[in-house]
Amino acid sequence: MGGWVLLMNCHLSTSWMPRLEYLVENLDDSKHRDFRLWLTSMPDKNFPVSILQNSVKMTLEPPSGLKQNCLGTYQSIDTDEFESCSKPHVFKKLLWGFVFFHAIVQDRRKFGPIGWNIQYAFMNEDLTVCQRQLKMLSELYDFVPYDVLNYIGAEINYGGRVTDS
Repeated sequence: MGGWVLLMNCHLSTSWMPRLEYLVENLDDSKHRDFRLWLTSMPDKNFPVSILQNSVKMTLEPPSGLKQNCLGTYQSIDTDEFESCSKPHVFKKLLWGFVFFHAIVQDRRKFGPIGWNIQYAFMNEDLTVCQRQLKMLSELYDFVPYDVLNYIGAEINYGGRVTDS
């Protein structure tokens, strides 16, 4: 049976790239015609060119603009997620703040060094972590811990990537 293999974040294993290149070059498609190898990677100068040349490439770019970015984020969130919190009214309002913040952080990249001194790779996982923490903290406390949410969202989850103040 032809299985599928997914290797995620290949850009994080630059020392393993030569081995990956060797494995891909020696793949024998006569073994099973339904076998698929999927690789995910951020752009990286160490990614083997031969793999790129012999692959079907797909890209996922974040939408351009705040409105499009926010709409795309909300479309990717499961509707059950909104209602699964014991305080959906508070959760929805505060989630909007994180969604809007995420859109701003991503949109700043198009302004080059005026937006960010260094090109940071803010991803949807950053927002997902904020969303999970928001849900957990809103259910844990009778009040909304705004200072805690602000600190862990801006300083730890997103700020943890920023290396140049």
